[in-house]
Amino acid sequence: MEVELSRHAKRQMKWRKITAEEIKEVVMDPEFKENCMYGRKNAYRKIGGRSLKVTYKYDREKLVIITAVVKGR
Repeated sequence: MEVELSRHAKRQMKWRKITAEEIKEVVMDPEFKENCMYGRKNAYRKIGGRSLKVTYKYDREKLVIITAVVKGR
């Protein structure tokens, strides 16, 4: 499945030093997942001592990463 990063997600990744591998790990194997508005999902996972939250949605044949943040700062 194709993965697309939104411009917002790319910016957040740069500012918060989150890698594409970390995002993939959070989405593919979350510790916790929840539904949110507009058909989006939030996935949470601790990686390297940081708690990451990734918001994403499925759009036809691709997975769109909307944002990624470090929680608990």
